Amino acid sequence: MNRGDLQQPVDVVIVGAGAAGGVFAATLARAGKSIHILEAGPPWTRDDLVSSQIWARRLKWGGTSAVRGGDNPYSHNIIHGWGTGGAALHHYGTWPRMHPESFHLHSTYGVGLDWPIDYDTLRPWYDRVQREVGISGDRAQEPWRAPGEPYPMPPLIVSEQARRIGAGFKALGKSVAPLPAIINSQPYNGRPSCLYDGWCDAGCPIGALGNPLETYLGTALRHEGVRLDNHCTVSRVLIDKRGHARGVEYFRGGQRYEQRAAVVVLAGSVVQNPRMLLNSASTRFPAGLANHSGLVGRYLDVEIMTAAYGLFEQPTHPYLGVNAGGLIYREKPAPSAAGKPFGGYQWQIGPAMKPNDLFGVATTRVDLFGEDLQRFVQRGAHHIGNMVGFGGTHTRRDNRVELVATRDRDGLPLARVINTFVPASKALLDHMQREGEAVLRAAGADEVWGGPAGTGHTVGGTIMGADPARSVTDSYGRCHDVDNLFLAGAGIMPSGGGTSPTYTIHALSLRAAEHLRENWSQYAAVAA
Repeated sequence: MNRGDLQQPVDVVIVGAGAAGGVFAATLARAGKSIHILEAGPPWTRDDLVSSQIWARRLKWGGTSAVRGGDNPYSHNIIHGWGTGGAALHHYGTWPRMHPESFHLHSTYGVGLDWPIDYDTLRPWYDRVQREVGISGDRAQEPWRAPGEPYPMPPLIVSEQARRIGAGFKALGKSVAPLPAIINSQPYNGRPSCLYDGWCDAGCPIGALGNPLETYLGTALRHEGVRLDNHCTVSRVLIDKRGHARGVEYFRGGQRYEQRAAVVVLAGSVVQNPRMLLNSASTRFPAGLANHSGLVGRYLDVEIMTAAYGLFEQPTHPYLGVNAGGLIYREKPAPSAAGKPFGGYQWQIGPAMKPNDLFGVATTRVDLFGEDLQRFVQRGAHHIGNMVGFGGTHTRRDNRVELVATRDRDGLPLARVINTFVPASKALLDHMQREGEAVLRAAGADEVWGGPAGTGHTVGGTIMGADPARSVTDSYGRCHDVDNLFLAGAGIMPSGGGTSPTYTIHALSLRAAEHLRENWSQYAAVAA
C-alpha cells in the first residue's frame, strides 16, 4: 500500500451520513473533535432536490443491493437511502415516540426482546431532540402518547382526504390525532413552513421537512473540523494487536484507503452495519467483529406493512397534504379485549398521492381492465382515499443478515437478508387489513379494497443489551467486544414496536454521542 493511501488520523471516523451519523457528527464537532464522515452514496444538497417521484428514486435505488431470502422477502432498496442524508433524506417525517410497553415486551408479555433501558431513560432525549429540530403535533389529542414535553409547533393542516377517513375511525369509536411530524407547520429554526404539496419523499426542496441536511448533519458540516467524503465504500473495521479499533478500510474509485481514528462509529443501515462487521473477521475475531455473542446480523425486526383504499363520492383532493398523512391512529402492543392480536401498530391516514402513486394503486385492482381501469384512474385522481399501516412483528433470531459468496465491484461479499413472519405477525396483519377496510366503509367510501402485504421499517441486527452473551452492544451502542467501536442507528434497537423509528434513532444517537463526548478519554485512550 502506498503512503498516499493513508489518510491523516482523526479523532472520529463515522461511516454513514444519515440520521444517526449526523447526530454523532454534530455532537462531537461541537466538542472540537476532528471527524471524517465516509458515505457510500453521492453528495446531495437541498439544491439537488426536485419535486418529482421519478427523480426521487435516485435517493433510494442506488448503491450495493442485497440478496433476499425467507418466506417474506425484505424490500431493501426502496427502504434504504443512498447518499448524503441517508434514508432520512427521503423519509416522510412521521415522528411518534415508542410506546413505553415496547421497551419490555419479553418480561411483560413473554414475546420478543427487552431493551436494556426503559422509556423514562430515553424521555429527556426525545424532549431535547424535538426542541432542537422541531415537531408539529398536538399532544392533547394523542391518548396513546407517552409522557413528555408538548410539541414545539402546532399540528399540520389536516387534508380533506385525511379528514374524511378520520371520520370513519371516529364512527367506529376510535380516536385519531394530528400526525406528529418533523415538518414545520410554521417557521422554525430558520426553516420555512410546509407548502402541503405532497413531495416529501423527493427530499423536500424548501427545507420544511427536517431531514439530516437541515438538522444535525447540516450543523456538523458547518464545523471546520468535519470532513465528508462521498462514494466511499467501507469494507471493514481495522483492529490493532490489543483488539481495539484503529480505523477503517474503504474503497473509492477502485482505490483502497485507510482512515485511522481514535474512535470508530458505524452509522450505516441495519443491513450494512452487520455486513461490515461480518466482513471484518480475523484470527482474533473469526466469526466477525463484535460477534462473541454470535448475534451480529441476528434478530432483524422487519415491520409488516399494508394499506387500505376507498373511492368517495365527493372530491378528496388526494394530491394535497404530506406523504406521511394528516392524521394518525396507534395501538399499543398489548392484546385487547376486542380481540386484537398481540402487536403495536399505526395507521397513517390520508397520505398525499401523486400520479405515480395512483398508477401503483391501480395494480391492486386486478378486477379492472381496459375502459374500466381507465375510469378508475380518472375517478381516483380526485376521489380516492388511502391510509398506510405499519405493524410490529415477533422478533426472530433467524431473521438475519449474512454474507454470501457473490461480491460487489470492490470485491466485497454481498449481504443476504432473510425474513420470515411468524403466524402471530400474520394474524396482526389480517386484523389490520380488516380494520382498514371497515374504517373506509364507515367513512362513506362506496368502493373499498385492501393493498398487499409488504415489509416496512426495520430495526435490529446488532441489538443492544445488558448481557454481552445475548447482545452486540450496550445501551449506548458501544460494542461489548471492542471498547472504542460504536454502532448507531436502527440496528441497535431490539424491537420496533410498530412505530416509525426515526425519532427514536435520533434520541438514542444523541444520548450515545453525549455519553461519548463526556467520557471521551475513557474510550479514546484505548487507541492511543
